Amino acid sequence: MHPAPSIIAFTVFSGLGFGMLAFLGLGKPDVSGFTGFVFFFIAFALAVGGLISSTFHLGNPQRALKAFSQWRSSWLSREGCLAVATLSVMGLYALLIIFFNTRVPVLGILGALLCVATVFATSMIYTQIKTVPRWNHWTVPVLFMGYALTGGAFLTGQVRIAAAGLITMGLFQLIAWGLGDGRFAKSGSTIETATGLGRIGKTRMFEAPHSSKNYLMTEMVHVVGRKHATKLRIIGLVFMSLLPWAILMFLNFSHLMALVALVMHVAGVLTIRWLFFAEAEHTVGLYYGARG
Repeated sequence: MHPAPSIIAFTVFSGLGFGMLAFLGLGKPDVSGFTGFVFFFIAFALAVGGLISSTFHLGNPQRALKAFSQWRSSWLSREGCLAVATLSVMGLYALLIIFFNTRVPVLGILGALLCVATVFATSMIYTQIKTVPRWNHWTVPVLFMGYALTGGAFLTGQVRIAAAGLITMGLFQLIAWGLGDGRFAKSGSTIETATGLGRIGKTRMFEAPHSSKNYLMTEMVHVVGRKHATKLRIIGLVFMSLLPWAILMFLNFSHLMALVALVMHVAGVLTIRWLFFAEAEHTVGLYYGARG
């Protein structure tokens, strides 16, 4: 799949925002007044900014509102509805804290659950796609929610939770890669099954289906070399997990070092999320002489 910058930004930054809101909903940290305003402003900016960035990937952004009408069958629509519900509940929760110094635990818990549900819905947009075997797996929702909650712990200063999340997500990402690498081959999809010509023997491409790029080639066909993918996986894991964990665990805590660790973590997550799309092998690629 082609890794569109707008979708990478959407999945990473909205996840960070909703993860941060989830912890704030649970009263971690217990903020109020101007401090509360700063925390909630950052969380809402990340969540809303990420959602807005996703509209740049739409063919007709002005029709984005129509996505809310298909909630019965579309995970994209469910994500939109859940996002609105989450931001509404958390908005009321934040106003009560900032202006009235009143925290309503039930409202916060509801908002936190909605945050997790929104991230889950985002992950299901990709998990449901059977034509991308690497995505069509239970590890994808776990990865999305794990990264969101780890980032949320980071942003709200929950050092122990963040440190545990960094190591856990690093290990789980390795497991997800190990399980995902062979899923396309195991799916049984080949150029013979794609064209229906397998009954007459081995099939190969005579020439490209199109003389120039089209939508399918732009969006669905992208091949990243194995050597480059391995390097990017290592870089992503080091920045996403190992370096931030080492800073949190072995260096004296300071806001500056926490910021450095956070920047490293986000850079690592962006790299890994780029690979999430770049390594996704869509079966339509078989028609173009590629697996991705």
